[in-house]
Amino acid sequence: MRVDRRSLLRSSARLAAITATAWLTATCSGATDGRGRSATAVAARPQPSHLTEGTDPGTDPSLPTSASTSAPSAAATAEGVAPSPLVLPPLAPDTPLEVVTGPRSRPQVALTFHGQGDPAIATALLTAAEQRGARLTVMVVGSWLDQQPQMARRILDGGHELGNHTQNHLDISSLPPDRARDEIAQCAQRLERLTGSMGRWFRPSAAQYATRMVKEQAQQVGYQHVLSFDIDPRDYTDPGPDVVAQRVLKAAAAGSVVALHMGHPGTVAALPAILDGLTAKGLHAVTASELCA
Repeated sequence: MRVDRRSLLRSSARLAAITATAWLTATCSGATDGRGRSATAVAARPQPSHLTEGTDPGTDPSLPTSASTSAPSAAATAEGVAPSPLVLPPLAPDTPLEVVTGPRSRPQVALTFHGQGDPAIATALLTAAEQRGARLTVMVVGSWLDQQPQMARRILDGGHELGNHTQNHLDISSLPPDRARDEIAQCAQRLERLTGSMGRWFRPSAAQYATRMVKEQAQQVGYQHVLSFDIDPRDYTDPGPDVVAQRVLKAAAAGSVVALHMGHPGTVAALPAILDGLTAKGLHAVTASELCA
């Protein structure tokens, strides 16, 4: 039965990737100012609080959750996911605690993704990126890994990077410090169990920037860097693939960090046009660690 399910997912992923590629093949472009942004470019802004799709509806936030991280889940064991150490490039010595953009001197951008959603859609997105030699950074929600543990290895095996986007995607800035730390630590433990590393980057949930409290809790867990972003095309509102691609390409410049979302078919459909448009602008999509190396 497991073989049938995986075959079905692979077939769905191929079909979605083909559909996405055929949907948008034209290069989107727009006039920009001296910083690579247009006057109408989408400004970076906090993620709205309604983005709570990672929250486990069966979890009472008032109850302690440490017991749930004490042993590998049955799903992880069933999928046969084996940890293996990750090797990340060293970051530049001047990399700040909170990264909003990378160096403006290199023709690189980082496409970062909220990691959650239908695994077939997520796989189609990864495949579309790999077909064009692009590497993505996926900031995963821990509860998604509980449900889809195989996706951790799928992301890494494609040459992409994994980061921590909390366990349940709550409004982390509003939580007490111990709850905020627990949200970060639970996702870190799942990443460690599934891949052998908790990853380099932490991104706060339901926020663009990390508050001082959140940064302190992330550092206590072991994260030395928070990954923010400077471009938010609001693809989670499902405005259509053309709009998503246009918003990204109008604002994209060397060093940009773009916030996108898995689990949205319009984002998958927009990705080929985004990558082709970046190439036309002389830019290439790399992981966040490569951007800041």
